[in-house]
Amino acid sequence: MNTEAINKPVFRDLQADDADPEITEISSLCFNCGEDGMTRLLLTKIPFYKEIILMSFECSHCGLKNNEVQSGDKIQEKGALIQVSITSTKDLNRQVIKSDYATVKIPEIDFEIPPQSKRGEITTIEGILSKCIAGLEQDQPARKTLDPDSAEKIDAFIQVLKDTKTCEKPFTIVIDDPSGNSYVENLNAPLVDPALTTTHYERNKEQNHLVGIYEEELKEIKEEEEEEQEESQAEDDASHDTLADEVLHFGTNCPSCNAPCETNMKLTSIPYFKEVIIMATNCDACGHRTNEVKSGSGINEKGVKITLRITDLIDLSRDVLKSETCSLSIPELDFEVGAGTLGGKFTTLEGLLVAMKDQLSGQNPLMCGDSATSTLKEQMKHFNQKLDDIISGKSLGSRIILDDPAGNSYLQNVYAPEDDPEMEIVYYERTFEDNEELGLNDMKLENYSEINE
Repeated sequence: MNTEAINKPVFRDLQADDADPEITEISSLCFNCGEDGMTRLLLTKIPFYKEIILMSFECSHCGLKNNEVQSGDKIQEKGALIQVSITSTKDLNRQVIKSDYATVKIPEIDFEIPPQSKRGEITTIEGILSKCIAGLEQDQPARKTLDPDSAEKIDAFIQVLKDTKTCEKPFTIVIDDPSGNSYVENLNAPLVDPALTTTHYERNKEQNHLVGIYEEELKEIKEEEEEEQEESQAEDDASHDTLADEVLHFGTNCPSCNAPCETNMKLTSIPYFKEVIIMATNCDACGHRTNEVKSGSGINEKGVKITLRITDLIDLSRDVLKSETCSLSIPELDFEVGAGTLGGKFTTLEGLLVAMKDQLSGQNPLMCGDSATSTLKEQMKHFNQKLDDIISGKSLGSRIILDDPAGNSYLQNVYAPEDDPEMEIVYYERTFEDNEELGLNDMKLENYSEINE
């Protein structure tokens, strides 16, 4: 087996002088003549957008040819619910990336585009409405002859869509994407857009099936877990100290290029805080590096909000643990990063700000590359300069706020065990919405065995 070929990225950037683009050929049935044809697959990446699969079918028997493009995006850990308030023609020009699995709704006119009814696309809010109007108008001449009543109702609804597109009345666009691969342009980027709300959620069973994820039945999992817990409880207690000193290794795939790589995992204890699990991945194929932190003690009884005022360059060297449920904000920049954006990280405050800056520029394809407008590029340049001033210590007095409803985030107190005069820690009772986001409202803590009976 060719080890070098295995370690190459599955998705590659197309190069004009690439002599070996690694096209995969598969013998396929021709639906036109019933003979065998040939399908060719090429996995590649569109810069600043996503991975795609180019497919070309040709039948040498009947001459049928067909070309198709499919998304090669990985399914994100959580789904995305995006809500946009449209109040002006400027809002209609917002760029939209809609995946195959996204449902588009306009509640004010009771309008919905179901998932997988149209291919994923890059468009605008106006483009979505225009395509819907064109689609409804396409068969109207024949429909008026065969079914005049239905044609009249469709004409009336087409007029509603046209009126909506004029923005005479404000309306809301809701994009619900279980795959998490849809985006809507932030007109105030990199600042918060008051008209745009993005919420990440856990998929239910039906949504997992829609995106092609199938799980074992809960009853079977529960029985296996109970057996394993009974057999390994004593072992776990005895080996805990050994595990704390050991680095575990396991194989995985690179989140960037999907090539095989190795992840290292270690259990460690943070002084004056708790035990955490640190995982680090390094890909030899593309050079991608990532690290992630998971809490080793579950969800705390209360949420925590940590506020630090940066008064000295040494403050940027403080250790920080940001869990995947923690949001980060800098009031002086009017900037906020929602929970889950950076994942779990154990680094320094400087490292966290640098990672935030890098991901801000590279995560959303509408904020960089050819998709970004000159105005947005200028805004990003101005914001990055302000952020660089904080990272370099030129701009002192800025506040860093970590807000974690799960209570699993930590910022080093350099005066410990005494109080830190520049840091405020507040523990608070979670709201219903916080518990809903963490999945606690649906959790059954007593007689849970009744769920599967």
